[in-house]
Amino acid sequence: MAAASPAQAKVAPSASSVSRRRHLVREAWGLGLASPWIFGFLVFTLIPFLASLFFGFTDYDAIHPPKWVGLGNYVRMFSDDKLFRLSFVNTLYYALLSVPLSLFLALLVAVLLNQGLPGQNLLRTAYYMPSVVSGVAASMLWLWLFDPTIGLINNFLSVLGINGPIWLLDPNWSKPALILMSMWGIGPQMVIFLAGLQGVPQEFYEAAEVDGAGWLRRIWHITLPLITPSIFFNSVMGVIGSFQVFTAAYVMTAGGPANSTLFYVLYLFWNAFSYFRMGYASAQAWVLFLLVAVLTVIQFRVAGRWVYYEGGTATAGGR
Repeated sequence: MAAASPAQAKVAPSASSVSRRRHLVREAWGLGLASPWIFGFLVFTLIPFLASLFFGFTDYDAIHPPKWVGLGNYVRMFSDDKLFRLSFVNTLYYALLSVPLSLFLALLVAVLLNQGLPGQNLLRTAYYMPSVVSGVAASMLWLWLFDPTIGLINNFLSVLGINGPIWLLDPNWSKPALILMSMWGIGPQMVIFLAGLQGVPQEFYEAAEVDGAGWLRRIWHITLPLITPSIFFNSVMGVIGSFQVFTAAYVMTAGGPANSTLFYVLYLFWNAFSYFRMGYASAQAWVLFLLVAVLTVIQFRVAGRWVYYEGGTATAGGR
């Protein structure tokens, strides 16, 4: 084979360098287009995330320099702070009731709206609309609904001959009232369930009907097993959201009456922006983060026993 001429030897490096320059230009364009998100992530997420970890070990009021106290905030939180324990119990009460109730109601509505009812598209939109309403606006609306004298709920109960409670003014009814209000926002869960229901093959129902299976047996043995991924997703997101309940309690009750609606995030907010105990609030935030992370991991571990995916069973390891 003839040796390459000097002119040809110079062409190859030139083409390679052009290719590298084009690659660098594409990378620069990509980073430039992604830079707003990268900047936002660093400034508003990653740096505050790491800063809160540091402030959790300090006595910091956002005015004076932070003073290192080590585990002092955490020791105080679990040993001396009665309001911290109360806020955790209130939040746990809310989560244990609101999550299963919202899952059941969202699934029930999704099943009903998957039956080919007249005007079902309008009904689906109507059920989803409350979830896009501002939390503050929804809270103001429900304040009127829960009013013990002029509220629509008690007026309706009086027509039935029932003397309604005073709702948000009664420590025994304030949390159930907020749980009832949370049922109004089941739209996103309903949409997820509806998508899962529409993915169930109709052949299964037809075969079960031929075998004599009734409506309830078809729901129990076909529908529920095949939509377990949707149930799992909604349960995980529901647990995470229930431990972050804030707006309704802040706007409607401010934690009262008698601290009955003092939820975890609301108490965190008071410590940070009312009492200016930023270090203590940061420690609270990290406890909440670890708690939610542990609950999520547990849900994923348990999912392998009941969540069914087409072609196999869900496990934490992804098998």
